[in-house]
Amino acid sequence: MSEFVEVAGRGPTAAFFDLDRTLIAGSSAFTLAVAARSAGMIPTREFVRDSVGAATFRLRGASDDTTDAVKDRALRFVAGIRQDDLSALNERVLPTLLGKIRPEARRLLDLHRHAGRATYIVSAAPQEIVAPLALSLGMTGGIGTRGEVVDGVYTGRLAGPFCYGPGKVEAIEELARWEGLDLLQCYAYSDSASDLPMLRAVGHPVVVNPDGRLERHARMHGWPVVHFSQRSKQVIRRTAAGMATMTVAAGSFAVGTRVGARRLSRAA
Repeated sequence: MSEFVEVAGRGPTAAFFDLDRTLIAGSSAFTLAVAARSAGMIPTREFVRDSVGAATFRLRGASDDTTDAVKDRALRFVAGIRQDDLSALNERVLPTLLGKIRPEARRLLDLHRHAGRATYIVSAAPQEIVAPLALSLGMTGGIGTRGEVVDGVYTGRLAGPFCYGPGKVEAIEELARWEGLDLLQCYAYSDSASDLPMLRAVGHPVVVNPDGRLERHARMHGWPVVHFSQRSKQVIRRTAAGMATMTVAAGSFAVGTRVGARRLSRAA
């Protein structure tokens, strides 16, 4: 794995990590929805519809969902919720997400830190979840989606870029300006073709357990492709099985996954 982490060059550099199916096995959206449902923040019917859609999207990789569709789903989730209540979900969400961190991802974080490089999560998940998770992992910070808050309640509108697709590039470019980062010396890791804008924005893109479209693009352009271990994949299978049970009980929804399992391999 050290072949993907070079000695730090001149000036500050960073490594940017997608969250779902990259740093963690499975879906942060599903984990958050489960915690919110347990706290009585969303009704069962809405929980089934939205969490299954979000989790299926992340488990299967790239889909035909547009950025607007994903954004609308995320904003609909937080609209009307108190910011303090969402932040309080970290008591349930963080232990679950930390348990899903891939062991190879932890080693990559250590390698980048030892190279003197800042490390960031970049995710469409709420900033209130992403930032504490990043700090729990000893990372420099987390870049998540920030919702507009009025009188302590989310309005359902954005207060910054939506950190998905091109919005991730907007967010890291803003960070680069503040921190003096040279993006051509930076790294980015993701599993999904939806993150092609972020991967193209840095000088060292690496794809992790990629979906089909991203893997084809990576092979064509000579990007490193890594496949994390079966141990992490088993977490995805358990998550998928739990989703299937939940959806049948709630009303005949079906969730299927097709997940391969290979050891970490060197890029050709």
